[in-house]
Amino acid sequence: MVRKDTREITKILKKAAEKARKETAHEPSPHLGGKEDWPIEATIGPGLEGAISCYTSIGHVNGSKGVLTYGGYNVFDLAINSTFEETAYLLIFGKLPTEKQLTAFNKKLVTYRHIPKTLRLLQSFPVEDTSPMGSLRLGVNLMRRVLSNIEKDVKKREKIKTVNTDEDSIPDETTPVGHEHAVYEVEDVKDNENLEDIYHLISGMATLTAAISRIRNGNLPIEPDPELSHAANFLYMMTGKRPSAEEERIMDISLIIHADHGMNASTFASMVVASTLSDIYFSIGSGIAALNGPLHGGANEQVLYMLEKIAKKGNVAEWYEEARAQKKKIMGMGHRVYKTYDPRARILAPIADFVAKNSPEDKKLLKIAKQLEEEVVKTLGKKKGIFPNVDFYSGIVYRAMGIDTDMFTPIFAVSRVAGWTARVREYLKTNRIFRPRAIYTGEFEKEYKQK
Repeated sequence: MVRKDTREITKILKKAAEKARKETAHEPSPHLGGKEDWPIEATIGPGLEGAISCYTSIGHVNGSKGVLTYGGYNVFDLAINSTFEETAYLLIFGKLPTEKQLTAFNKKLVTYRHIPKTLRLLQSFPVEDTSPMGSLRLGVNLMRRVLSNIEKDVKKREKIKTVNTDEDSIPDETTPVGHEHAVYEVEDVKDNENLEDIYHLISGMATLTAAISRIRNGNLPIEPDPELSHAANFLYMMTGKRPSAEEERIMDISLIIHADHGMNASTFASMVVASTLSDIYFSIGSGIAALNGPLHGGANEQVLYMLEKIAKKGNVAEWYEEARAQKKKIMGMGHRVYKTYDPRARILAPIADFVAKNSPEDKKLLKIAKQLEEEVVKTLGKKKGIFPNVDFYSGIVYRAMGIDTDMFTPIFAVSRVAGWTARVREYLKTNRIFRPRAIYTGEFEKEYKQK
């Protein structure tokens, strides 16, 4: 249940949801659900584009209609009615929790936000001179060392027997037959499925990110407050002040809408590592590493830099025409999946209006953003399906809340860890190591000549 003292934000979201429904009502809903027999035929492009690797009931992205679903629930409904804690539970367990289940789950999160030993180790490293994402990945490795028995418990590791250096390989000239299970299997795959570690990661990621932000600003980390929600605690541990009800609600919404998004690069990276039966900490560390790449995370930072440049130029239309002539990418516009308005951007755009209203500087950037959106949609919307994505307005929201720009991508990880861990847990239940192939374009039968 969301707080009653944030009714204005609820009204904003309901209005955005209704607008989305009206504008996409004419778009067809492609049938992509239900199980099919392996092998599945698919058109595959470079980078495994279009490949199908597994079944999932966690979430679905309908790019043509602009609908994002978690466990059957539209993300608009979750943003309006749910909390990050409840949404994380939904992703992990596939259903909304009862009041008793949510209380027990929240109790775990409250307990696991407290990671003093990990933070002490983290502070022994030069965090202030390290990128936030680099520090976050280090922090997860330190959590692994402090909070789990993976390195200490030799007997536990011996339960999972090594099978092969290159398990489940097939020759390049062999056609896949679509076996549901690997030729060589490992007993007790579920041994790696550890809910307590998942709870540690969801809670700890927020504590680590907040601590990294403070250390980079020359401050000491702040202990979590057991009376505050996940979103409120995150803001409190970052800023040192208890957020208002509206600030808490906005951060909660941001965490909800970033929590999962199909088989994206960071999710896939986490799942690939987990499929080898590596532990969940290493798997999530891979997701952080993938998110660090500029083609995946960090676009909202670049949107702000772009808007600031346009502000100096003083003319949005003129800047846009020059950018098009030079074939520059318009940051925060267009999405590989969505060919219509990103539903998450539909949520964040009016939220940006709400948070920027008391800051002349933020209002100015938001005005520029809206003018730029109008120019892009007018010229490329219907023609090429280019519309604002989630990054176009999220940076403005975070900036208006007083968050440093270089912490935007770590905030993404604070949310997405719920989706990463949920999908890893789901995949391990019927695990098969990921083993795609490549088309060899080199030579054969070359003669070796002694130099």
